[in-house]
Amino acid sequence: MIHQIDTTDNIVAFRALAEVSKEDFLITVTPAVEHLVKQINEINFLLVLDTDIKNFTPGAWLEDGLLGLKHLGKWNRAAIVTDTEEIISFTNGFSYIVPGEFRGYKKIDFNKALNWVEGNIS
Repeated sequence: MIHQIDTTDNIVAFRALAEVSKEDFLITVTPAVEHLVKQINEINFLLVLDTDIKNFTPGAWLEDGLLGLKHLGKWNRAAIVTDTEEIISFTNGFSYIVPGEFRGYKKIDFNKALNWVEGNIS
């Protein structure tokens, strides 16, 4: 499941717990991202992984990919917060492939990740 985290109006932030399904993206993530794009014409995104990525269903991965492609030119800043080094490294390398800045952070650095996505630090 994915829960939205209350933050400032210029970002969307989520926490993933247990199994993450296609419906989680369709009900929670996609509408929030669509609303943000309508409001500020860019995406500043934060995801805290409190579950293993193996708990994302194939449908969740598909919806995640479709959402990313639909708004490919709108990504500004995206952070993934996890204690898994492979995910942090993958996220850090994502900026070389698609528009926008992507960074991975350890859970202990949640506030730093949030401040970065909000645009408060470089």
